[in-house]
Order: sequence, then C-alpha cells, then structure tokens
Amino acid sequence: MPVPLRTVLFRLHWALGLTAGLVLAVVGVTGAMMSYEEAIVDLANADRARIAVLDRPHLGPEALVARLGAQRPGLRVSTLTIAGDPAIVPRVRFADDTSGARPPSVYLDPYDGTLRGEIRGEATFATIRGLHRWLLLPGEGRGWGRTITGAAAVALLAFLATGLYLRWPKVHAWRIWLRPSLRRPGRPRYWSLHAVAGTWLLPVYAVIALTGLWWSYEPYRSAATRLLTGKAPEARADRAAGRKAGERQGEASPVGSTENPLALDRAWAAFRAEEGASAALATVTLPGRDATRIRIRWIAAASNAPKARNESTFDAATGTRLSRVRFSDEALGRQIAESMLEVHRGRFFGGVFALAFCLAALMMPLLAITGLVLYVLRRRAGAARRSAPRGPGLVAEPRP
Repeated sequence: MPVPLRTVLFRLHWALGLTAGLVLAVVGVTGAMMSYEEAIVDLANADRARIAVLDRPHLGPEALVARLGAQRPGLRVSTLTIAGDPAIVPRVRFADDTSGARPPSVYLDPYDGTLRGEIRGEATFATIRGLHRWLLLPGEGRGWGRTITGAAAVALLAFLATGLYLRWPKVHAWRIWLRPSLRRPGRPRYWSLHAVAGTWLLPVYAVIALTGLWWSYEPYRSAATRLLTGKAPEARADRAAGRKAGERQGEASPVGSTENPLALDRAWAAFRAEEGASAALATVTLPGRDATRIRIRWIAAASNAPKARNESTFDAATGTRLSRVRFSDEALGRQIAESMLEVHRGRFFGGVFALAFCLAALMMPLLAITGLVLYVLRRRAGAARRSAPRGPGLVAEPRP
C-alpha cells in the first residue's frame, strides 16, 4: 500500500527537525547577535571611539599610517576607516604579511596619530562569526562546517515548504492562519504555537535561507549573480591572474616602497574635493604588495548606511582617479548582488526590517524546541495507544 504524500512530508519535516534543527538554532542566535555588531562594538568602545573636537586639523592618511607604523612595527595597514564626524576617531585594520593572521584592529587619535587602544569585542564577534558560518569546525570556510551550514539553509527551505503544506487549512480564515490557540491543552497548544509562528516568519526565513546559500555553494552564487545582474561573476582564476600581473609589474619597484611611495594623501585629497566632501563614512583600502590601486568605499549620508556603499579607485603611485561607481546609479539587481550581506541581515530594506530579521533569527530556537516537544509528545501518545487495552467503546486520542 503506497504511503500518502502527507505522511512522507510529515516524516521529512520532523526528520530534518531532529538533524538540522539544532544547527539552525545555533545559526539563528549567532546571526541575531551579528545583526547589531557595529552598534554593540561602538557602545563597548565609547571611551575610545570618540574624542573631543579641537580647533586644529586632523592628520592626513599618510601621516596616520606612518605614525602607526612606528608604534606597531612589522604590521601593514590594510584599511583605514575615517568618519565624517570629527568627534569619531579613525579605525585601522592590519594585514600581517608574515604569519597571515589578522592582528587586532585599533583606534587612532586623529590629531597626533597615537594609539587609543584596540577595538573591544572584535575577537568575540570573530568567534561568533566563525560559529555562524562554519560552526567553529576545522578548515573554516573550506572545511565541513561550511558544508553543514549550507545544508542547514537547504533544510530551512524544506521546512518552509513542507510546513506550509502540512498546515494548509480546510477552512481559510485569518484566525486559523495567524492567531495561535494557546488555550488548547497539550499537543494542540504546542502545534498551534509552532505552526502560527512558522507562518508569520515564513517570508523572512525564505529570504534568510536563499541569501545564506550565497556563501555556501559557488554554483548557486554564480547562478544568482547571473539572474540578478545578467552577467556571470568574475572567476577566481581571473582575479588571481590579475594579482599576478600586478605583482610582475611591481617587482622592480613596488608601490609603497622608498623608490615608489604611495600617493595616499593625493588620492584622499582628490576624493575629499569631490564625492568625499559629504561622506558620512569612508574606508580606505591600501594596496597590498602586488596591487596598484587605492580603493575608497564610502557612504554619502548616514541615512543610507550601511547598504549604499559607493566606490572610488585611484592609482596608488600618482593618486589619479581611475573609477567611480555610485550605488544609486546601479540597477536593482546589481545593488542586491553587491549588498547580499545587508539583504541577508534585513538592513537592505531599512531599520524596521532589520529588527524583524533579528527577532526572526532569535525565534529559530523556539521553533526547534516546540518541534522537539511535539515529536516527544507524539511518540509518548503513540506508545500509550499501543500499550492501552483494546475493547469496545474506546475512543482514539484526537490529533492536532
């Protein structure tokens, strides 16, 4: 006798819950914590991140980098983040070319370039990020952890599809779909809470799962990029070839050396003279040993943060502008592709949606717990029915 489709989907639903449910609960909690990482870090570093405004100019990027190099020898500055608000001090991230590890980021005094301390909370959120992305398993993004979290994202989509099918009501009324019946005792109460919460959160979870797969599977990312932009993403081999070409061009006199100094101040002056004059935040990425460009990603106004990141590039040797791309000039598909992290966190759609995505992520453990309770109660009820004496007049226990 063939097994009904509803039974097959029901078993698939709870089987995934017993396996992927725990992973999704961990990913949900860590994702919610990361939703407001910047705000939490800023709050934890309020004494270091802000400074009294003085009636004197700030040092230029070259001077800041030079004075930092004297205080932290052997480390190369990777990025320098400068805010439009003069009370917010610059932030610096390093790249250790010797060990490959990333040393702690620091705050700099904009007036004399002295260190104001390392960024508190950075290491904590690095651990949370590793737990969210690959469960802190060996190999990081190249190990089994990434495969497991990617499979969990696929399982989340399966949860949504099977759950929607299983709770499709015979009578379509908004109270049945969207209002839990908490007065019902036992299993019906947990089922109502589980089903209604899943219905409310279904659109958010669909976006979270579909965008989460962006970092899990390269073929999915390529297909999504082509769908959104009409073009295939740049191949890694092409990027590697570009880096090798830049390295060959810089073998005789690399940019940033004594013979060929980095034109950081000239690039910064050109940026500030035009689009950077009203920038709320600008992140300057210094070229590595095999690169020839200075990249400045900037936000035009605080209200556009954090999705509307514009980008300008400059020649590292001369400071001449090479390109400028404004977020507002891009098609919607490219905006989404270039801001996938903000879409994943809900911030692409605004502050209200960001809060909704954060709360939805926090609800993942609740759905996992109620699903587990339902499974245990159902098993107990089944065992009780099998062990109960059979006879005329006995009525089977109703199922939710």
